[in-house]
Amino acid sequence: MAYTLQQLSDLEDIRTVKHRYFRSIDTADQAVLETLFTDDVSVEYRGGGYFVQLEGAAKMVDFLMNSFNATAVAMHHGHMPDITLIGDDEAEGIWYLEDIFISLERKDVTTGTAIYRDRYRRVDGKWKIARTEYDRIMEVVQPLTDAMNITVHHLGKVGRKLEDCSDISHLITWYDKAA
Repeated sequence: MAYTLQQLSDLEDIRTVKHRYFRSIDTADQAVLETLFTDDVSVEYRGGGYFVQLEGAAKMVDFLMNSFNATAVAMHHGHMPDITLIGDDEAEGIWYLEDIFISLERKDVTTGTAIYRDRYRRVDGKWKIARTEYDRIMEVVQPLTDAMNITVHHLGKVGRKLEDCSDISHLITWYDKAA
């Protein structure tokens, strides 16, 4: 299928939105995060021991800013985008996630991969994430040991301080992985 110049531009704009999402999580860039979601965004993250479900851009940004706070060290990479335009102002995308999350509070390191399935909508001329969900492909949680030396901790400088975080426990269901 031959793409029009507009379609090629749309595909690149959608990729850029998702790249900004990953980068803004790891750098606690709330100003950018606030531009990435539709007002009615819906979210579901299914991990090894958790399920996150929420609706609304404000809740999404609050969830991310509280999750990736000053006691976290994080790295998110989105690979192999598979984006399908399903109308002039709608698209779907599949991304392969590779991430590392270190919780200094829980003293553990999570390494994993997941498949994101997104829905995008053009709002006022800009592509935004209207739905995002992932299912883990692999997730390994290990204790953070004294031998691990974290020499750079960007979120420690720019992330929300723990005393400024709000309670997001109502958005997360934790369950026993062994059950």
